[in-house]
Amino acid sequence: MSTTYHSEYLKLKSLFIKPAINAFVSEDLLIEQWKGLHYLSQPNFEESLKEYENFEKALQKNGALLHQFPYDVNVTIDSIYCRDAAIATDFGMIICNMGKSGRINEPNAQMKTFINESIPILGKIESPGTLEGGDVAWLDDKTLAVGHTYRTNEEGIKQLKNLLEPKEIEIIVAELPHYKGASDVFHLMSILSPVDKDLAVVYSPLMPIKFRNELIARNFN
Repeated sequence: MSTTYHSEYLKLKSLFIKPAINAFVSEDLLIEQWKGLHYLSQPNFEESLKEYENFEKALQKNGALLHQFPYDVNVTIDSIYCRDAAIATDFGMIICNMGKSGRINEPNAQMKTFINESIPILGKIESPGTLEGGDVAWLDDKTLAVGHTYRTNEEGIKQLKNLLEPKEIEIIVAELPHYKGASDVFHLMSILSPVDKDLAVVYSPLMPIKFRNELIARNFN
């Protein structure tokens, strides 16, 4: 497959990012928000800008066309983690509904950008359903794994299935553990990072046995 949005490992051709300057904005905003969003410490503003500039250069050096999410007064510094607010599919974007209350405005902010860029929208996860992009990962072009977590609930997973199963996409649910509780961030991608068609970086101690066995059955190393 030469062009797909159903991939965690193929060569990047085009992607959306949110530069640190558009998310963190200023030292004052970081001071105002970092504790309430449960960061371990306050990010270093100047270092963040430098690191993100290097990140962008690395992507561009490898041929990726970058699109930027703009500054938006309605979202927080958490919006730098832009994967969480929408899911890319071959049929259009799925707009999420965040399980973290401080991030509730991010999906609509991203949707405005997608519409402005003429990117199709497949659907939107509606309350009481919640779904975050950090809880999903493509295992192959016909299989999407989703974590049932404090950020992604059963209703959100049901709506995800309703959008994708008619498109012949299999949804595999990973029942994640309580771990550090509802106030902590614990996504499926906290324990799973696919890096090739049959290779993944995982943290086995926190992986559900059924899901881990499913990966092995699919010949993942």
